[in-house]
Amino acid sequence: MKIPHLRWYIAALLFTATVINYVDRQVLSILAPVLTTELHLSPVQYANILWGFQSAYAVMYLVSGILVDRWGTRRAMTAFMTWWSISNMLHAFARSAFGLGAFRVLLGIGEPGNFMAASKAASEWYPPKERAFMNGVANSGAAMGAIIAAPLIVGLYRSFGWRSAFVITGAAGLLWLVAWLWLYRLPAVHPLITPEELLLIREPRSPQPAPAKRMRWADLLRYPQTWGLFWSRFLSDPVWWFYLFWLPKYLVEQRGFSMAQIGLLAWLPYLTADLGSVSGGLLSGFLVKRGWMPLQARVAGMWPFAMLMPLSVIIPYTPSAGTALTVISIVTFAHMAWKTNQNTVTNDIYPVEVVGSVSGLAAFGNGLGGALFTWMTGHIVQDFSYNAVFIIMGFLHPAAFLVFQLLVKKPITRPES
Repeated sequence: MKIPHLRWYIAALLFTATVINYVDRQVLSILAPVLTTELHLSPVQYANILWGFQSAYAVMYLVSGILVDRWGTRRAMTAFMTWWSISNMLHAFARSAFGLGAFRVLLGIGEPGNFMAASKAASEWYPPKERAFMNGVANSGAAMGAIIAAPLIVGLYRSFGWRSAFVITGAAGLLWLVAWLWLYRLPAVHPLITPEELLLIREPRSPQPAPAKRMRWADLLRYPQTWGLFWSRFLSDPVWWFYLFWLPKYLVEQRGFSMAQIGLLAWLPYLTADLGSVSGGLLSGFLVKRGWMPLQARVAGMWPFAMLMPLSVIIPYTPSAGTALTVISIVTFAHMAWKTNQNTVTNDIYPVEVVGSVSGLAAFGNGLGGALFTWMTGHIVQDFSYNAVFIIMGFLHPAAFLVFQLLVKKPITRPES
């Protein structure tokens, strides 16, 4: 029996994987006010634990992109999900800053592969006019995971203790694997796909000559587009890392929130981020349907949101916790709308067989920028205050957009033999 619109069942699976991915990484940040007290962690020690995760995460972006291209989406995603789910469960055994940091590194090794596999799947299962929306759906899973995480983890902590939160959330990924292994195949060999959907998926891509010579991984470093994606992510993605890992601590330490209030309210910026993911994809997808070239549409879906980011400067100076949370929510909306289009550019301008590798190279900028910014944040918070952090974040996206515009100007064409 064939399943109509099978690609959207695939999208639902990828969305759910990203939800699980973000819930798993959020357990630590939601419980940070508790863990920093119980394990006696200073801001710099907490930053070092995050730095360990993000350093492993950055390096594995490169490796996981290559693995996705070599192993294929189905096999690679199975390996990644298994690794990070078990690593998350191991956090329950932490007794010190060192132990917590070691398990965090293991988590960082596994988690990047989720996004490399999702990016590859977007090229395998969706025509150009749907890719930005598909990436928006996958990205919205990140924000949805963060939305779910706050009330879920606080509830688990209050009912069973903090160690149970790591075990239960990690086990969810192992259950997800059952559905993944049953459903995911390439469209051309999938027994459940309809002929009409297969024809739609094979819709011509944006103009790229057929290859006469296989593009090597090292060739990618010669293109300014690759460096444009790398540096624009290096500059802009630290903002998201800050809101993932430092927001609960900021709200408790600077705005007087209790853990109960974290559970009730800390999900709001992630909800608006979720809306931003989908909205950004719908905007550029609408422009593609109106005849815009995909790259032009993505750029048009990036710049207005980059211009909203300087609102971050307001956050530390408003006396109202409600106003601060509102501005934070606007900033997270803008960031994820920007990121959806930024991520989709990879699908639009590179040949499909190197999308995983290119995504890994670009995402290495994400991890590297996030690791450096996290390390810097720990020192700024411990020695000064959060104020400078919010000011710096306000101008990272405009700088990233300038770099993107200078270096990413046209699709890649492969060399002839």
